[in-house]
Amino acid sequence: MTHSATHTNATPLWAGQPYSIKRHGLTLANCDSEPVQTPGCVQAHGALLVLRQPDLTVLQASENSDALLGHSPEALLGRPVAAVLGPDGEAQLRAFLAAEPTDCNPLHVLTLPARGAVPAIDVTVHTIDGVAVVEFEATGRTDAGEPDYYALVKKTVNRLRTADTLKQFCGIAAEELRALTGLDRVMVYKFHADGHGEVFAESKRADLDPWLGLHYPAEDIPKPARDIFQHIWIRPLADVHGGLAELVPLTNPDTGRALTMTYCALRGASLMYTEYLANMKVRAALVMPIRGMAGLWGLVSCHHYAGPKFIPYQVRAACEFLAQVVSLQHKATSDREHLVYQLKIDGVHQQLVSQAAHEGGLSAITDGDPALLDGIAAGGAALYHSGRWWRVGVTPTEPELEGLGEWLVARPEFASSTHPLYVTDSLGRDYPAGAAFADVASGLLAFPLSRTGRNLMLWFRPETLHTIHWGGNPHEKPSVPGPHGSRLTPRASFELFVESVRGRSLPWMAVEVDATVRLRVLIMELVVSRVDQLADLNAALIHSNDELDAFAYVASHDLKEPLRGIHKYAHQLLEDAVVAEDQDRKKLEALMRLTVRMDGLLDSMLYFSQVGRSALQLEETDLNEVLVEAVEMVGARTADGQSEVIIPRPLPRVRCDRMRFREILVNLLSNAFKYTDEAAKRIEVGFIDRNEVHSRPRCPDGSAGHAIFYVKDNGIGIHAKHHDQVFKMFKRLHGRNEYGGGTGAGLTIVKRLVERHRGQVWLDSEPGTGTTFYFTLPLQE
Repeated sequence: MTHSATHTNATPLWAGQPYSIKRHGLTLANCDSEPVQTPGCVQAHGALLVLRQPDLTVLQASENSDALLGHSPEALLGRPVAAVLGPDGEAQLRAFLAAEPTDCNPLHVLTLPARGAVPAIDVTVHTIDGVAVVEFEATGRTDAGEPDYYALVKKTVNRLRTADTLKQFCGIAAEELRALTGLDRVMVYKFHADGHGEVFAESKRADLDPWLGLHYPAEDIPKPARDIFQHIWIRPLADVHGGLAELVPLTNPDTGRALTMTYCALRGASLMYTEYLANMKVRAALVMPIRGMAGLWGLVSCHHYAGPKFIPYQVRAACEFLAQVVSLQHKATSDREHLVYQLKIDGVHQQLVSQAAHEGGLSAITDGDPALLDGIAAGGAALYHSGRWWRVGVTPTEPELEGLGEWLVARPEFASSTHPLYVTDSLGRDYPAGAAFADVASGLLAFPLSRTGRNLMLWFRPETLHTIHWGGNPHEKPSVPGPHGSRLTPRASFELFVESVRGRSLPWMAVEVDATVRLRVLIMELVVSRVDQLADLNAALIHSNDELDAFAYVASHDLKEPLRGIHKYAHQLLEDAVVAEDQDRKKLEALMRLTVRMDGLLDSMLYFSQVGRSALQLEETDLNEVLVEAVEMVGARTADGQSEVIIPRPLPRVRCDRMRFREILVNLLSNAFKYTDEAAKRIEVGFIDRNEVHSRPRCPDGSAGHAIFYVKDNGIGIHAKHHDQVFKMFKRLHGRNEYGGGTGAGLTIVKRLVERHRGQVWLDSEPGTGTTFYFTLPLQE
């Protein structure tokens, strides 16, 4: 663990020359710039040789080789490795390299016998960048014999399988690793989304203060250190104060490059790291990664306080194996812990999609039973679909949702083709405007329902005041004088530091995030299925409408000729003096009236079929001019001087069929003037802009997001039960001769003309309160 200072762009002092911790470690101003994978040094308790392949000639040696191997670096460079291993040892190493998978994979190859005061030495080897790296460490074995590591590991694996929760699982891992290594404290350290860490589980010596639950800033483990743990499974440090031995020479004489020591157990530790441990009174350390599907989940960090602690190769191998087991099983344990919750969420989501499929619209997701909040635990949820917001629970207001939606659509997360999902427990951090509604939506989980991203589904969680217990002040960034100016030094104080954090919600669990991904797939499948069904239905409907229009045209046209004949003969009979009886004359007069009415019905039917068959002539149109023309066409009704047409504000210019729009207005204005008992008729013609804050009574799904036009009167009104009937062909709610008569086709034609513009028409009315007809023209948008 180290602490990072503010980034600096200054050129490091070792630029242009190989880095060495011993030479340059005291010059660091930024941990993130330290080349930790090429430190140029090894821990002094072991020795290291770099061999050329395939002749196994020594290219580099650690400067302490004389003490451990009996030969100085100068005596070894350029010589075969047999100078250290002997001819048999060299042959054994050569055969081992030929047979075993040693690339970036250190393996034990042989043990050198004790030599005088030098104990038996374990020899491990791995290959990297065309060289063989051989490490030498004391075996650490005693005459008491070695424990059965297989049995110990097997017992640990079996215990891990019994864990019901991730907390319990990590606790078992800490206990078993402490028993295996004999170290004083073993912690499972979990990384949070913002990079800071938390002691998630702990096993310790009884007299040590507990660190369980403490948090540590992200800078305590800088990015270079985290990157290394994506490649290795164990990192031992036998003695914090044990010193370093530099490689001789610092670069490979064949390539001129520094040795990559990522996989070396003896890799020298950064001075920042050793100072950090020393400030915590730690004398030895061992670190292992816990990797998840998304990268580094956390670390197993082991500390020893009693003194230096050398972990022999056999124990390290067992720990390395357990680290891999823990990484593989911790996700399964977490999934098992949340299985019941996951099944509940998935069950609710399946029901929601079934409801939407049955009712033919996604609005059932928010207002059905179950509803969207019955799955994922959240304070509120919102769905943007068909041009409007559907909300459930406690959510931001619609204007706030509009701003948030526009911001989300532009987020890079939504551009992902595989995982278009935005997740945060601190919305205000990314979206400053979100601070205004942090009390209801500090946490946000959102995904798009379409490729454009404009259709959205969101869950909200309210702000929860967080109290975080830090291991020391996380804002402390100390520095001290160094040989070349101020240098960074790690925190010296780890006293409890309590901090209250606002603007945060409870974090979203992985099981919840995964469930939303599955829900999105289900909804997208439903949408695709509905699109296919609608395409088939539309094709059949178009064919049926074409046949119906053709039939109506032919029928109305062909029926008019015999109808004219009937009217003619009835008129002739009336003129004939033979028909003198009043009763007979009344019958003939009734027959003539019926033929005139029938002729009007046929004209309406013929016109209705033409409306459906003729193509729209779309053009940029000033609706104010069209309204003037429509008023003139019904002008006879306004000539009494008591009637007026009111226009609250100028109508917009839109792209539409000018003649057809005029017909819409003429029919609606005619009805408005006709169906009233008031002497002073008052008609209002206006519009509601698509983004305007305005009431939209009885607005159907899909129309709220469009500009809405309306014609409002102060007439007799229409009962709600008749609202749908008025649009039916030849349907009149009054007697044939009441309110000026008519065929009852006007509103049917209005509906057809609006639908030809891909719009909808509806009304808001009650008896005695007047009527307002609303309609949209989405084609113009």
